[in-house]
Amino acid sequence: MVDHLNVSYLYKKRGVFYFSKRVPCDVRSYYRSDRIVICLRTKSSVSAFRASKSLYQKLDDYWTSIRLTKMQVPAEHMLVSKPPVNSNSNAPQLSKALSTYLKLKGEGKDKIFVRAANRNIKYVIELLGNLPIDEYSSKDASKFRDYLLDRGLLISSVKRIFSSIRSIINLSISEEGISCINAFSKTYMPENNNVESRKPIPIKDIRHIQSLCREYDDDLRWLVALLSDTGMRLGEAVGLLKSDINLDFDIPHINLVSHPWRRLKTRGSQRCIPLIGVSFWASKKILDNRNDSIYAFPRYTSKDNCNTNSASAALNKWLKEQLTDNYVIHGFRHGFRDRLRAIECPSEIIDQLGGWSLKSIGQGVWKWI
Repeated sequence: MVDHLNVSYLYKKRGVFYFSKRVPCDVRSYYRSDRIVICLRTKSSVSAFRASKSLYQKLDDYWTSIRLTKMQVPAEHMLVSKPPVNSNSNAPQLSKALSTYLKLKGEGKDKIFVRAANRNIKYVIELLGNLPIDEYSSKDASKFRDYLLDRGLLISSVKRIFSSIRSIINLSISEEGISCINAFSKTYMPENNNVESRKPIPIKDIRHIQSLCREYDDDLRWLVALLSDTGMRLGEAVGLLKSDINLDFDIPHINLVSHPWRRLKTRGSQRCIPLIGVSFWASKKILDNRNDSIYAFPRYTSKDNCNTNSASAALNKWLKEQLTDNYVIHGFRHGFRDRLRAIECPSEIIDQLGGWSLKSIGQGVWKWI
């Protein structure tokens, strides 16, 4: 017996929920059937609803990328130089390169990854046209750099956009076996001396913030306290499971590993981090919190996503309210390194504790025994 529910895209069959969505007409030629049906393998309506939202978002992002490859360049008549009508190039157009990239590398990535790739290629197409990838020149790339800077983007943001575009084009060059130079690979990027680097937070300010964390005693302050004495990256802490926190050991510690909702930045980022000071206090508070969640910070983490950006915005706002200087949450990580240097901790131990890139193959991940 099939029970149809009022929740969009869901129905129930023999107690198990299924996701069902008709394929839109404009992308139906890409599918063998006009309807997508996926068993969600759950009998929980809450889990099924959450999973259906995630599936729909991923499908919608993919369909958007397909539509982008089909659409004409917006406001093409306003371009300074239109793409040639009759091109002799056998290379794929940039929009096709994007489609290939999302198909091969978009699997398992979150919607932010897909949205950023679409947005970056859209910028190029709007300015330079949807050309075959071997017809862009270094002059075009320089023009694109200046266009982004004129829009007020920081040089760090411009570098990230260029990195994304390079990856998309490089993958197509490799997949298609094209012999050409990536025009976006060696574009000069000026230094922006007006951008202040993220400063380490001094020890007196760290102690002040740690004292406030004990006073506020809520999940946001537990997160700040955890970062202040561990040197973890914000995303590493936000994506923790409660089971990653181990207090019943001779040396209480966090076993930092990759999770589907939060991957680690580098191979060396997988590590064990001792818990001392307020980081131990915060860890105990997290485990004692009876919220029936497996996540250390369920406010920002679910099985589908780890919302580090929202956590960063909230914590940075609070820090600015408490400190006179303009510090950000990442300053705890820089301060952690400075504190270890101050006690003459060996550099290889510092790198292992903080998950920084190791300088020799003799250094490796170590675990508590």
